[in-house]
Amino acid sequence: MRITERLLLARKLTAKRLMLASSSLQAGTEESWTRVMALKLVHRFPQLSHFSIQRISVGPARLLSTSRQSLCVACLCTSAGRCIRRQGCLRLQSNCGIRSLTTTIVREPSFVASSSVGLHRDSVPRFQLTLLHRPTAAEEQGFQQRLGICSSSRQVFKLLHSVEIISDTMAAAALHRVAEVEQEDNALRDPTVLEKDTVRALCFQLEQDSARLTDGGLVSALLACTRLYLDPWSTLMVRLVSESQTRLDRGQMSVDELCTLGQAMLAIEGPGGVMLEQVMEEIQRQKPAQWSLAELVAVYKLLQGILGEDGKYRDLLNAMHTHTMTVTSRMDPAAVSGLLSALVTLNQTQAMPLVISLCKQAVRHVPYFTDEELTDVLGALMHFGHSDHYFVKAMEKYVPTMAFTSHPETVSKVMQFFGRRNILSPTVFDAVAESFVYRADDYSSSQVAQQIVAFGKLGYLPPNAGQMFGKVETILRTRFSHFQPRTLLNLLHACILVKRFPVNFVSKVFSSYFLQQLQEEDTIIERSVLAQLTQIYITVKLECPSYEGPRLLPKYRVKSFLMSGRSLETPVDPHLYNSVKAGLVDLLGDRQYFGSKVLTPYCYTLDVEIKLDEEGCVLPASHVDEVYKRIALCIDGQKRFTTNKRQLLGKEAIKQRHLRLLGYEVVQIPYYEFEKLQNKSSVVDYLHQKLFPHTYRLSW
Repeated sequence: MRITERLLLARKLTAKRLMLASSSLQAGTEESWTRVMALKLVHRFPQLSHFSIQRISVGPARLLSTSRQSLCVACLCTSAGRCIRRQGCLRLQSNCGIRSLTTTIVREPSFVASSSVGLHRDSVPRFQLTLLHRPTAAEEQGFQQRLGICSSSRQVFKLLHSVEIISDTMAAAALHRVAEVEQEDNALRDPTVLEKDTVRALCFQLEQDSARLTDGGLVSALLACTRLYLDPWSTLMVRLVSESQTRLDRGQMSVDELCTLGQAMLAIEGPGGVMLEQVMEEIQRQKPAQWSLAELVAVYKLLQGILGEDGKYRDLLNAMHTHTMTVTSRMDPAAVSGLLSALVTLNQTQAMPLVISLCKQAVRHVPYFTDEELTDVLGALMHFGHSDHYFVKAMEKYVPTMAFTSHPETVSKVMQFFGRRNILSPTVFDAVAESFVYRADDYSSSQVAQQIVAFGKLGYLPPNAGQMFGKVETILRTRFSHFQPRTLLNLLHACILVKRFPVNFVSKVFSSYFLQQLQEEDTIIERSVLAQLTQIYITVKLECPSYEGPRLLPKYRVKSFLMSGRSLETPVDPHLYNSVKAGLVDLLGDRQYFGSKVLTPYCYTLDVEIKLDEEGCVLPASHVDEVYKRIALCIDGQKRFTTNKRQLLGKEAIKQRHLRLLGYEVVQIPYYEFEKLQNKSSVVDYLHQKLFPHTYRLSW
C-alpha cells in the first residue's frame, strides 16, 4: 500500500475514533443543557465574565475514573468552591452521575486562545482559560528546575498548586515528571495516581484545548500521556493524535517536535506506524548539518527505537555521524551516554571514529554521569571493543568514591568492563572487593557472578580475598537455587582460576540434575561449557585430593581446551613463535629435538615440548621411552597478559600451575623479554639461559 493511501486510512480511523468518542459525550443531556444555558447567560451579560468559568475535572475516562458531584448553574457561573445559593446542591447531592473526563464543554466566546491555563488554589484543582500571556522564559525555566527536584507525584502536585499560570509545555512537563517518578518496570508503581484531581484536571484541560496548544506543547503532552499508559482510544488521546496529524500535514514542525511526536507514535502504533513513517520522511528532508546538538540527540534516540530494517536510514545516519563529530566537545553527560547507547542499538560499527571521540568526551564526565548513564557508556565501550587510557585513569579516581553507594548494576558493569577489556586496576578491584563484603546481599546472583568473574579472568586476588570469597561461599550456600546454571558455572570456574576451590559445591555441579539443567538451556551443551566443567574436574583432581564426591562423566569432558571462540587457552602468537623456533633450531642443532603444539593427556596444548633423558641430554621429539624430564616452553605473547600490566591472565596462570603439578618444568618466554633481543646470537644465549641455566652451551 502506498504511503498516501495509508495516510488516508489512518485519518479515516482517527475520524472514526472521534465519532465514537463524541457519541460517548452525549450522556447527561440535561446537565449539558444546563451548562450551555449558563454560558449563554454569561454571554448575554458580559459583566459576568469577570467571575470566569471554572473547568471542573469530572467523571472517569477509561484510565482516569472517579465519581464527582455536579454543580448547579449558580456554581458553574462563579469561582466558589461550593454552591453559593445554599449549603450544597440538594437536588444534585443525591445524583452523583458518572461522566467521561473527556467531556466537551462549550466555551465562552469572550475568552481568547492563549495556550496557557490558570490553576486555582482550591482543594480540588480547577483550570480556566485566561487572557494572560504565556509565562516568561525565566518563569518556565524556574518551573522546570523546581519540577526536576520533585521526587514524588505529590511534590509535583504541590508545585502545580503553587503557581498562578502554567503554559501548555509546563503542563506537559508536569505529566512527564509524574510518569518519571511513578514508572517502574514498564508500568506505573501506583496506577491510582491517574485518579488524582490534579492529573484529571490537567488532562481535561489539554483535551479541551488541543486545537489551541502550541506544536511543542501538543506533542509533548501526547508523549506524556503514552508514558502514563493512557488508553490510546480515550477521547484525550484521540484528540491529541488527530491534532498532531493536522500539524504534521502542515510541515512546519521543528526537528525536535518531530522527534517527540515520533516517540509518542512509536509507543502507540509501534515501529511500523503510518504517522511515524511520515515523521521520518519529514526528518529526512532536513539537513543534519544545520541541526542543533539537542536535535541530533533527539533523532538518534528516535532512530534507536524504530530502526528495524538494516541500512534503511544509512545515508541519514552517515550524515549525522559526520556532523556529530564536530560537536562532541559540547556534549553533556546525558548526550554522550545517549548517543553511545543509540550507536550500540543501531550497531554502527563503521562509526568507530565517532565512538572514539565520544569516549574522549566521556573522560570529562565520568564523575558526573548518573548510574544509568555510566552503565550505558561502559556497555557501549565493551560492545565496540574500545578503551581509552585516560578513561581508565578517570575511572580509577571515581570508582573508589562510588563502589559503596552506586546502583549494584553499575558496580557490576564496571567490573565487567575491566574484565572484558583485560584491564587490571588494583585500585578499582580493591575498592570493589571491599564494597562487595558489605553489599553482596544487595546484589542479584548474576551481579555477584559478574564481579567475581572479573577477578578470575585477570587472575587477581585483592587484599581482603579471604573475606570476599567467604562472602561468596555464604551466598552460594544460602542462594544456590537462585543461580542460573550457566551463571553458577561461570562463578565457580572463576574461583578455581585464582586458587579458590569450591569443593562444597562441585558435587552439585557434577550431578546429573545440574547437567540436565545445562542441557535444557541449550539443546546441545556448548564446547566452551564442557571445557569449563572439564577444567573444574581437573582442578579438583590435581589440587583437591580430599574430594570424594561424584566425578564428571567422560561424555561431558573435552580433549582439548584450545578451541575457537571462548577458549580456555590463548593461541600462541605466530610471529613470536617463529622467532623462538628459529632460535631453538640454532640452540639444539636440529628441528627434530623439540615438538610444537603438543596436546597433553590433560587437555592443555604445549607451545613447545622438549624431552630430556636421565643425564639431561635432549631427546628427539618422537622419542617415547626413557623420557626422564619434560620441559614445557610457554611462549607468552601480549594477549596472554593483562593489557596494562605484565600479569598473566587467569586462564594462563592456571595452565602453568597445572602443568607443574603434572610434572612438567615450565619455562616462560614472555614477549617483553624476547622483544629486547637484537640478533641471533642474543636469542640463542637467552634461550640457553632459560632452558639450561646450569649447563655449558656447545657450539654446533
